[in-house]
Amino acid sequence: MVAVPAWIKTLLTVDDSVIDDQFTLTDSSSGQKSGGERQDGGQSASREEHPSETVLSPIRPMPLKEWVSGPAHEPQTDDEQFVSPVLEKSQAYVKKTFRMPDNGDAIVRDFTVGGVDGWRAFAVYIDGISDKLIINTHMLEPLMLLTRPKPEVSSQERIKVVESALLPSNQVSVVKKWEKLIPAVLTGASVVFVDGCDSAIIVETKGWEHRSVSTPQTEAVVRGPHDAFTENFRANTGLIRARLRSERLVTEMLSVGRLARTDVAVMSIDGLTNPKLIEEVKRRIESIDVDYLSESGTFEQFIQDSPWLSIPQILSTERPDRIATMLTEGHVAIFVGQSPYVLAVPVVFWTMVHSPEDAYLQVPFGSFLRMVRWLALFTAMLLPSFYIAVTNYHPEMLPTDLLLAIAGAREQVPFPVIFEMLIMEFAIELIREAGIRIPSVIGPTIGIVGALIIGQTAVQAGIVSPLLVIVIAVTALAGFTIPNYNLGFAVRIIRFVFLAAAAFFGFYGIGLLAAVVLVRLCVQKSFGVPLLAPIAPSMGSSPDVLMRGPAYLMNQRPAYLRTQRTWREDPITRPWSHATKSKKKGQSGKRGDDGQ
Repeated sequence: MVAVPAWIKTLLTVDDSVIDDQFTLTDSSSGQKSGGERQDGGQSASREEHPSETVLSPIRPMPLKEWVSGPAHEPQTDDEQFVSPVLEKSQAYVKKTFRMPDNGDAIVRDFTVGGVDGWRAFAVYIDGISDKLIINTHMLEPLMLLTRPKPEVSSQERIKVVESALLPSNQVSVVKKWEKLIPAVLTGASVVFVDGCDSAIIVETKGWEHRSVSTPQTEAVVRGPHDAFTENFRANTGLIRARLRSERLVTEMLSVGRLARTDVAVMSIDGLTNPKLIEEVKRRIESIDVDYLSESGTFEQFIQDSPWLSIPQILSTERPDRIATMLTEGHVAIFVGQSPYVLAVPVVFWTMVHSPEDAYLQVPFGSFLRMVRWLALFTAMLLPSFYIAVTNYHPEMLPTDLLLAIAGAREQVPFPVIFEMLIMEFAIELIREAGIRIPSVIGPTIGIVGALIIGQTAVQAGIVSPLLVIVIAVTALAGFTIPNYNLGFAVRIIRFVFLAAAAFFGFYGIGLLAAVVLVRLCVQKSFGVPLLAPIAPSMGSSPDVLMRGPAYLMNQRPAYLRTQRTWREDPITRPWSHATKSKKKGQSGKRGDDGQ
């Protein structure tokens, strides 16, 4: 008996063990628990079944540098925890922390509150990320020139007087611990220290250079909003606030990074979003332990369920209108530092083929565009492999005239079909990557001219057949219609796997590989939600999965999100239409089980 190679067994084996350790949104009573509940339940069950075994909890190793110099090795003194009332000590601590005078970005400004005979003070800020105009006109000028402090004010009350009566800034806060003061300075704020006070004042003076709100670069639409997220963290959250003017919209601030902290905001709607989903998102974020987190793409790799799965499990978008809509459905939005892309979790496979423009167009137009995208998705993934399978293994499936035309075109080609396909696919990938790297002015020209020249010369030289050039061109065009950038990458990778399966086994290889991919997607989850919901498993949903339904029929939120409010509009929103009049009278005014 011939032994089957191990790599073939791996290719045809679906690892369903991911079901056991994935987070789920279902209730605890159903047997599946989330986060720490699931882990605790599993440990207690194992103790009952095996009372003699000892359950050991894992301990994260600590870096040697952190162990030598960190607080876990030596306890912090009061001077390292709290602000000293002695101004010289506070200033010395600030200079030591920011490595002054070697560090030229940190600025310490000594001044006197109220003139020559006033209170001694100093301010510290970072040059380049703080607005000097705000510091001069709204902080130093009022304290130095427009103030006459009363001499009878005690040293401990000075900080309260400065905060309540002398600083006109709109955002100030009094803090006593250094662990809150230092991060504030690093984020662009200015900190004011007054002699004799055991606390300091944080003044909001952020003002670094950033790109203004512009049009989307990768998700452009014809009809719909034309603004996009930028590298400004607060501008991104403000774009959502401008659309969702609701007091229920909650933004929770977190930070990631030991060496340099990156701001992370978790946005959801209170009373609507599943609380377990919010807690799971925060748990995964707080578990990230890195020195520095540069961009949302890197952040995405830390929190997704299966990093090695090519199909995206988190939606990244630069469109504020799409994030606002997903928030009202029950998703959670994640803003990461200075990234122009915002993440939305959980996500299902069908959402990545949708475009925001589908909702802004009439139903026939939106459904037609989705039909084109679905056809383009399968074309980009399977057309080259179908061509190889038909020409190599199943020529009887082609009409005789077409078969003779293909055979005549390939008569002068010295290479097998799979080699021709790989040459042209590699050429297309080169042109695609070169079009991104070269200057934008000549990028499209190089792409078009390069594709034409390579295709024409390859046919004239007899390296590839004309029909194969058509197949490659149609495949490339179909790949460009996929609206999600990460899904487009996944399709490009999976296409090569299907090419290999078709070259070895024909249609049988394509069928087996398609079954493996489908089963793998069925068992995969994104933050507790099956990736193919609401089709596999079948769940209740508005008509917005494969095709686009009318806006007045989008009554229910997706059932797989298990939101606290299942209805988002009245079941009957068009009482004058013929379709509504034909409904049962008992449906009028009912909003489901929540009654809201």
